[in-house]
Amino acid sequence: MNIISIQNNIGLPKYKQIILSIEKAIDEEKLVKGDRLPSVNKVCLAFSLSRDTVLLAYDDLKKRGIIYAIPGKGYYVKSVETTIKQKVFLLFDELNIFKEDIYNSFLKSIGKNVQVDIFFHHFNIQVFQKLINDSNGNYTKYIIMPTNLLDTTASIKTLPVGDVIILDQTNPDLKVYPAIYQNHEKDIFEGLYNAKGRLKNYKKLILIFPGFREPLGMKLGFEAFCSEYNFEYEIINEFTDRKINIGDVYIIPTDRELVHVIENARNQNLKLGIDFGIISYNETRLKKIVANGITTISTHFETMGKILAEMVLKGKKEQIENKSSLIMRNSL
Repeated sequence: MNIISIQNNIGLPKYKQIILSIEKAIDEEKLVKGDRLPSVNKVCLAFSLSRDTVLLAYDDLKKRGIIYAIPGKGYYVKSVETTIKQKVFLLFDELNIFKEDIYNSFLKSIGKNVQVDIFFHHFNIQVFQKLINDSNGNYTKYIIMPTNLLDTTASIKTLPVGDVIILDQTNPDLKVYPAIYQNHEKDIFEGLYNAKGRLKNYKKLILIFPGFREPLGMKLGFEAFCSEYNFEYEIINEFTDRKINIGDVYIIPTDRELVHVIENARNQNLKLGIDFGIISYNETRLKKIVANGITTISTHFETMGKILAEMVLKGKKEQIENKSSLIMRNSL
């Protein structure tokens, strides 16, 4: 018990005094990895504290990965890295270049005193649920990318409501949580509107929309634009070996399909930006070069990562719509 010091009337909550006492004991090597902490009941009795006060302190240390609990036995020192002030659970759908941009920007902005553990659910609801369940109670913040998976809300609601941030896609069931997200319906509508002057030189707009991973808002925004401005349009699930007609414009959400379209166009001896057009979704550096420049509609992924870090560090509770823009190049 001599590792914990509690003083009255010093303006510091008693649960924080417990935290600081244990951190100091670890720093001074009075506690080492594997040592058992005083039980909750003993701390309560020694300092006339409520169980909630002591549990609040131990829970903070547990979430930061400094201590761990063994049910029925007590709390033990797990790590001597007391400089870690936050421990973040980051759940992405998959690793691709766009997610890598968000992740790198987030790490750059979050600072050295935050530990970030990254996981991937790969659009599998069972994996999503297991990762959420296994992480519950072990982190100070939970950043969740639910994408368009069904039945994610129930799992997310098992987490502490004040510790959750939603990333990239949100929905009405998740409005209680702060978020940094894309408005795909609005983004594609506005992107196509800003390209309307060039689109009028073509005959037909074709959206490649597999629908498994792509947000539904993308399809809705595309349909709304074509209907409002009287463009002939078509929505297909995949490109395969489809013939490209002169006057077609392909709106392509995935890079795999982008490659298929460009390859087929070369086989047909069609000139991109003259015989047909392409608008790709999501900006990458490669699209500045490929086929003399691919026009894109894209959110700003680095900005998303930076804002996400601010939300973690400053405890922001807003729902923030990340900006998107049209980047015009020679493919249109």
